[in-house]
Amino acid sequence: MTQSSLAILILASCLLGGCAVHYDGYKYTPYTLRGVRYHPLSPRQAVGHVETGIASHYSEHFLIFPGKTAIGEKLWPWTRDAAHKPLPLPCYIRVTYLRNGKATKVRVNDRGPYIRGRMLDVTKPVADQLGFTEHGLTQVRI
Repeated sequence: MTQSSLAILILASCLLGGCAVHYDGYKYTPYTLRGVRYHPLSPRQAVGHVETGIASHYSEHFLIFPGKTAIGEKLWPWTRDAAHKPLPLPCYIRVTYLRNGKATKVRVNDRGPYIRGRMLDVTKPVADQLGFTEHGLTQVRI
């Protein structure tokens, strides 16, 4: 193996080594943030959960450095994830943009948004697919 091949292998393992995060089951224990106590739904309570509210899109990465979600997963610029306060982590939801009717399936693996009046944060690729990136805030149904 050449030195350049070895260097590429080491770099790839450093970048991808943290992609798989191990956690057991769902996270739905109560938590406190900025003095507010939140009580997430159990997986059983979350089945069939329907909610309409304001969504925004967010990004937790900087250049090539990924951010981290509430369950420790890396948040890359291309990931299709969402943040929600009371849903168990991780779970999947269908998000419908009410203005144009477009819908997509999204993985909830983060907590938030913690701005008054907002129900859901989605990553930019999700906002792009639904068509509300330019609007910033929009009405959705999950």
